[in-house]
Amino acid sequence: MLDHLKAKNRAWAKRKVSADADFFTRLSRQQAPEYLWIGCSDSRVPANEIVDLDPGELFVHRNVANLAPPQDANYLSVLQFAVDVIKVKHIMVVGHYGCGGVAAAVDGKRRGLVDHWLHPIREVCYEHRHELDAIPEERARLNRLCELNVIRQVRNVASDVFVQDAWARGQPISVHGWVYSLATGLITDLNVTVSRPEELERTS
Repeated sequence: MLDHLKAKNRAWAKRKVSADADFFTRLSRQQAPEYLWIGCSDSRVPANEIVDLDPGELFVHRNVANLAPPQDANYLSVLQFAVDVIKVKHIMVVGHYGCGGVAAAVDGKRRGLVDHWLHPIREVCYEHRHELDAIPEERARLNRLCELNVIRQVRNVASDVFVQDAWARGQPISVHGWVYSLATGLITDLNVTVSRPEELERTS
């Protein structure tokens, strides 16, 4: 079963070795990426490919709608490992326009467990309801909600004790907020980067 995927794997590995004979030997020794990517699980948003990085150069955590909830043990484990063990220098929270999770959070339909997961997006929507209500076109309104969600998750990451403790001991970490466009393949920097505790206000 899935022989076509196994064949693709062999072809990919062969191409890598042809271009760089020591690629996998070097990769197997250790991982030391400078970047943590917190992104959406959407299959159209492949983290490494978007920023053109090889395996080993990007530590990745993905979930529905690129959330960084302070009560989620999976996300927190990734964050702590990235900060305390790998010592990444940059954390990118990356949403994308046209996110199905963001749309599902606010369309009024009930889907089960995922409704609980998406609840933080409904909170963001309510907090910014006046701005969002002023946008007449639904797609533009949802795209703005995607941006606002990223900004909220940047705040979550930057205010977490793992990041705060790293800053306190002088460890350099910057938390960035980006949104990816499926239509163009380009990233938009939302300019909400936080590199020290006193910069947290800019994400409010």
